[in-house]
Amino acid sequence: MWKKFVRKKSSKKVTHPIKEIPLNEIKKAIREYSNTLPNTVPLSVLIHEDNRINVELLTPFLKAIPHKPFYMSKETYEVFEENNKHLAHYLDKIQRAVDAYIAQEKKLPIIDNDPYNKVSYYKLERLGLLDQRPPLDFFLTDEENLITIEKK
Repeated sequence: MWKKFVRKKSSKKVTHPIKEIPLNEIKKAIREYSNTLPNTVPLSVLIHEDNRINVELLTPFLKAIPHKPFYMSKETYEVFEENNKHLAHYLDKIQRAVDAYIAQEKKLPIIDNDPYNKVSYYKLERLGLLDQRPPLDFFLTDEENLITIEKK
């Protein structure tokens, strides 16, 4: 008769202090965390449905728990502090509309002859891809047709 011996994992729970963590340290921890993910797992596993970052997954890299939430776009992975959390939502919404427009029209939804590649909300609305215009402008980057709030 064989007996099975199971080793119990240590029940010690690592606790981290709650403290002020700057945005650049959050971004660094996200990069370190992403390096631990298998290629088949997207970074979006770090993002809650409301665009809040799951900071519990970052605590091993931060050695602390942020005292305030941070937010990330699921589409562009840009990170924001709480006062700009709405930007993560708008980035996701507009990026999805831009991607759908490119898939349908095979061209970029930018304002004609705009030197900054400003996204044309009119072109997105015309195809029913946008139901409400955001209160700010977005621009297409040269990298994989990603959008940003920054002019080039």
